[in-house]
Amino acid sequence: MAILKVALLGDPVLRRKAAPVSRAMLRSTAFRRLVADMTATMKEYDGAGLAGPQVREGLRVVVVGSEGNPRYPDTPGFPLRVMVNPVVRALTGRRVGFWEGCLSVPGLRGLVRRPGRVRVAYTDMQGRRHSFVADRFCAVAVQHEVDHLDGKLYVDRLVGTRHLSYEREYARHFAPAEKDKAG
Repeated sequence: MAILKVALLGDPVLRRKAAPVSRAMLRSTAFRRLVADMTATMKEYDGAGLAGPQVREGLRVVVVGSEGNPRYPDTPGFPLRVMVNPVVRALTGRRVGFWEGCLSVPGLRGLVRRPGRVRVAYTDMQGRRHSFVADRFCAVAVQHEVDHLDGKLYVDRLVGTRHLSYEREYARHFAPAEKDKAG
């Protein structure tokens, strides 16, 4: 497995809509290697998810998982999933606010409001269809990654520019208030 270079904010690849993964591509050695490399890259940089466009692959594939993630210590972890051609549907109109970060926008966090409960349909690496309900942090992470497949970044969805912060300042000024609300 290789650690891949992550595209950064400003790279045009992050603004393009990703192409669906075909059944033939799903079975290819190259695609399987890509997914293994994406997983290794996500873990190397303590990400909770990574999408194809972030590693300059314009394909509708994401890896997500946050168990034991040091960047999000106060969130419930969720297991690693590889999702091919994922589709997300909101199950509630109620939105939750979360200070999101992104490997393509390093060093920053921004407050985004998203549906707090979603249904996710996707294909696994064996070509089988799955569906599950995600809530809280898992719902946020999945929506964040699927946005990448559509050429969107979390900074496009900020509550406002006053809610964009360097991670260090977020930890000093905003994280304590978030802990107080949760506790």
